[in-house]
This record gives sequence, structure tokens and C-alpha cells, in this order.
Amino acid sequence: MNSPALLLLWALPLLAPALGQPNFIPDEPWVNTYRQGFNFQCAHGEALVAIRSYFSAEEGSDRLWTFECQPTPQGLGLPTECWWDDINRAGMEWTSTCTNNGLVAGVQSQYFNSVLDREWQFYCCRYSRRCPYSCWKTMDVPQYYREEGEMVIPSYGYFIRGAQTTFSGVLRDRQWKYILCRMTDFDCEFVNH
Repeated sequence: MNSPALLLLWALPLLAPALGQPNFIPDEPWVNTYRQGFNFQCAHGEALVAIRSYFSAEEGSDRLWTFECQPTPQGLGLPTECWWDDINRAGMEWTSTCTNNGLVAGVQSQYFNSVLDREWQFYCCRYSRRCPYSCWKTMDVPQYYREEGEMVIPSYGYFIRGAQTTFSGVLRDRQWKYILCRMTDFDCEFVNH
């Protein structure tokens, strides 16, 4: 038998499991394992800029999550106050925008086996009396339930202010629309509650 055919026969058993694997990146710095709670916070003076998740039906219809942070622009200054904002209930739809003009600088979540879903809460930070403007919602992330999800801030100077999420009781998964805003370069009087 010639050596390329022999090499192919030798490599086939090694390739078969890899070809059947989902698009899963084992070296991704996941903040949780399946069905595990987590608490992720950016360093002081940083805001969340990217969110990625990977779904598994076999692991309790749960997702692995990873987040990236980036320092806020120097003109924004350092946060003057940070807090954990509203929490949602597992299995329910949820819309949350950081109160007091805050920006999302962290996320915590707890998994509930009884509903195969998570509760969510944003860690918000306020920057002096800066105000959001030019706000918009992203398309659904992921585009379809049970797919890998990824959202990256489209350009520097935009920030995550919150999210709207829907839960499918049939597919046991969530889709997210993230609320993105710019922030004023000056202090203002407007405060959202």
C-alpha cells in the first residue's frame, strides 16, 4: 500500500471525532461550566465590549459564557459609582437598562435546573453625570435559538447599557438584543430610572 493511502487510513479514526464535533473552542476563556453560576466584573474603569456564548442541549440546555472588557475613553473619567441592577427570574422575558445612566461593566447569573434557564443581573457603573445618546438595539443574538452567540461593540465609543431577552419554553434557550449607546462628553441633568 502506498504511503498517502496508509497515512489516510491512519488519520481517519483521528479525524472522525473531530468532524462530528460542534463549533466549540475549548481554549475560549469561559467564565462558567454548564449549570454553574458565575459573577464576572470588568476591572475598575472598564466596560463590557464583547459577549460570546455556546449552547449545549445535552448540558441542561445551558450556555458557556465569556466576556471582554475595554477601558472607557479617558474623557469619560473613572466611574463615580457602581452597583448590581435589577435581576430577572428564570424562564421569564427580561428588559434591563442600567439605572442612573450607568454602563454595563459586569454580569452575574445563576442556573436553575427546574426551568433549564438562568437568572441574570447586570453590574452597572455611572460616570459622573454623563448621559447616553444615539441608543439602539442589536439584532437577535444568537440569530436563531441554540446557535453560538456573539456580540461585539461595533465601534469604540459605544457602550452596552442593557439588554432585552426572550426565552423559548420549547427550545429552552434565550435570544438577546443588546442596548448600545454613546455617552455625552459633558455632564447633563437627565437621569433615567
